[in-house]
Amino acid sequence: MGFKGFILKKAIAAIITVVVIVCVNFVIFRIAPGDPIRMMFRDPRISAEQLEEMRHKYHLDGSMGEQFVYYMKSMAQGDLGISFGSKRPVLELIIERVPNTLMLVLTALTCAIFIGISLGAFAGWRSGTKIDTMILSTALAFYSIPTFALGILLLLLFAYVIPIFPLGGMVTPAAGLHGFAYLRDLLWHMCLPAFTVTLWYIGEYVLFTRSSMMDVLHQDFILTARAKGLKESVVLRTHALRNALLPVVTITGVNLGFAVAGVIEAETVYSWPGAGMLVYDAVMKRDYPLLQGVFLLFACSVVLANFTIDLIYGYIDPRIKVGEG
Repeated sequence: MGFKGFILKKAIAAIITVVVIVCVNFVIFRIAPGDPIRMMFRDPRISAEQLEEMRHKYHLDGSMGEQFVYYMKSMAQGDLGISFGSKRPVLELIIERVPNTLMLVLTALTCAIFIGISLGAFAGWRSGTKIDTMILSTALAFYSIPTFALGILLLLLFAYVIPIFPLGGMVTPAAGLHGFAYLRDLLWHMCLPAFTVTLWYIGEYVLFTRSSMMDVLHQDFILTARAKGLKESVVLRTHALRNALLPVVTITGVNLGFAVAGVIEAETVYSWPGAGMLVYDAVMKRDYPLLQGVFLLFACSVVLANFTIDLIYGYIDPRIKVGEG
């Protein structure tokens, strides 16, 4: 099977996965307890006729099959529905919030990749030493702490006890800042959320890179490089690290897909107005269309990340693209 056939096979698998996700995405929120219309109108003076009128408006009065047909037709037209809470198109809300999440995710992942790979490679190189034990213990500690717990601890320490950073938000409310002053205020607010996500991902990258580095350092080509009299720094950088990064490429792509959904906790703790905070608000309000739209975005981002990684691996390793690996 050539590379084109490999791409076609992976593309078909990705499309089937997305279709299954769309179907599950519809059912899972319909079987959840609670009446979304009643959640929207808590006033006891609202009559049953008015509630029924709202159910008809949002197409919730038909059978499950009728609702599914309407849902699929709307999806095919790029219509994700109207949010129950804000009364705005779901797609408009998602487009408005996703850039804020991507800003946070890309900043955190970039820092985590650089620091985590460096520390993991060094720990693997110095395996068994005190510095390796210290790096490994610290990485395990950060990787084990839930993001929301780490965020609360950092918020308590650096925003309350030592008030260096703001308690939350994306910019200072009603500050009227523009240009460089606005950018500085934005970065100031983003420091703690990005630092929280970075610390969690650093632990993961340290563990993966260290394990991969230790495996590569025992390969025959490393012994050959050392036998040639090459400096240890050259062996580490040119021969060991480049080969140890292959598994790291995989988790980077997967992390990029999952990170869009994974920052829900961090965004909630720091009141960062991104897609994660949007999910929290939607859950609290039983906002079916908004939840469906956001979770579809999360699922598709993971599928796209896996598809991209498959293609990269298929291009790098011929054994994979021809079905031999």
